[in-house]
Amino acid sequence: MKESMHRLVTLKKGKNRMNASTVQILIAMCIYMAVVIGIGIAFAKRASQSSENYFLGGRTLGPWVAAMSAEASDMSGWLLMGLPGVAYWCGLADAAWTAIGLGVGTYINWLLVSKRLRRYSVKAGNSITLPEFFSNRFHEKKKIIMTISAIFILIFFTVYAASCLVTCGKLFSSLFGAPYVPMMILGAVFVLIYTILGGFLAESASDFMQAIVMIIALVCIVAVSTISAGGPSAVLENARSIPGFFEFFGIATPVTVDGVQQAANGVPLFGEAGSYGFITICSTLAWGLGYFGMPQVLLRFMAIRDERELASSRRIATIWVVISLTVAVFIGIVGRALMPTALTTSAAAENIFIVLSTKLLPPLLAGFVMAGILAATISSSDSYLLIAASSFAKNLFQGIFKKNASDRQVMMVSRITLLAISVIAIIIALDENSVIFTIVSFAWAGFGATFGPLVLFSLFWKRINQAGAVAGMIGGGVMVFFWKLVMRPLGGAFNIYELLPAFLFSCLCIVVVSLLTPVPPKQVQQEFDEVRAGN
Repeated sequence: MKESMHRLVTLKKGKNRMNASTVQILIAMCIYMAVVIGIGIAFAKRASQSSENYFLGGRTLGPWVAAMSAEASDMSGWLLMGLPGVAYWCGLADAAWTAIGLGVGTYINWLLVSKRLRRYSVKAGNSITLPEFFSNRFHEKKKIIMTISAIFILIFFTVYAASCLVTCGKLFSSLFGAPYVPMMILGAVFVLIYTILGGFLAESASDFMQAIVMIIALVCIVAVSTISAGGPSAVLENARSIPGFFEFFGIATPVTVDGVQQAANGVPLFGEAGSYGFITICSTLAWGLGYFGMPQVLLRFMAIRDERELASSRRIATIWVVISLTVAVFIGIVGRALMPTALTTSAAAENIFIVLSTKLLPPLLAGFVMAGILAATISSSDSYLLIAASSFAKNLFQGIFKKNASDRQVMMVSRITLLAISVIAIIIALDENSVIFTIVSFAWAGFGATFGPLVLFSLFWKRINQAGAVAGMIGGGVMVFFWKLVMRPLGGAFNIYELLPAFLFSCLCIVVVSLLTPVPPKQVQQEFDEVRAGN
């Protein structure tokens, strides 16, 4: 009887501790969310002054804010959940080659594209959105490019926003033991309110803060978890004991039944190492190509106050990306050593950052680290929603349907669009078994192939014309769907990331169609020469 009473008292104490821990985590996250909302309120008045302020911040970003907000909005919860989850599930190769491609792509994008795009977007009618830049670049009258690009942005950013809501749902559900769907909707409401309030300036200012929170959270967790696992040598020893897990040219293959990894005596089971050959490496490195077409990054290039500050931004952005990606990959490796059987599906593996944080850190500190995931999610979803809304309100509503629309009407329509996109994203995100990495990879390929080649050719090839631009966008966008749904399931040499073949096909379409159709008008060529000369 005494033993039973003792067990009951122990359970009650444990439950009270658990509740107290949950409350502390919640308090820390609420403090963070209050700060983010405060930033939105602080910028609300300035953002509402004009559509240029709301969508591009009046081109007033400094080098630190431009760099950090670009990378924070780009990485999203994928950095803290998707990438560590891939490393935890199948080892180093897939995650590391992806990270290398992204790191190289970041540097080249800032080096080649940023200055030319900043200069050209001003020259081309002071463009404040990417579709508007494309349209003004080719001096089109019927707004064909603007319409097509705005539609693609709406499609792919809705998918992107859904991935962020999946992150929110998984985070809150895992932390508080609440059902996934209500938690996901709660996250969507918070992001929507914040985005409507402050616009681009609030988004960029908060993204700067969130980039700092994200990198601190990553470094904190990797340090604490490595120590808990017995140090770097113990982590590496465990990684090397799994076939293909710690190899650049091999990949681990978990033994699964109905998608659930099997274990024996507390040890996860793996089959023979799979091969990670040249084609697969090229396919994974192709993630870096996506940067050339990412609107949330390209807008920062357009919004910086002085193109001479872009060199500083490039260094800041590259350092942040390299550190963050490296640490994120290593968190997955450490997590497999510390908690080898805790997460038994590829979807569950994306919770390794959450599990390590809540198990190893004091509750209040864990709450602030969890805010790192929330930071990553908010910094991306607000960008996605805002750019998608601007594409409809500025480029379709004002550019096509009602050309004499006032700034007030444009901003009203943009906020209605925000709500509509959020509802669609919520519907897409209803499946709690969605894998964040998979959702993001598809949307990333969509933007990279649809806009990446067009951005590069628009900035650096004088001969590209309107017909070539249209062919490149449609060819790249359609090829993403075709390769993903038709070719990739065939396996073998066709099982490569859809971004690579779609990007190359888009380039081919641009070149061939441009050469087969008339040269651009003299005014367009003269404008190109002036931008190239720095005038």
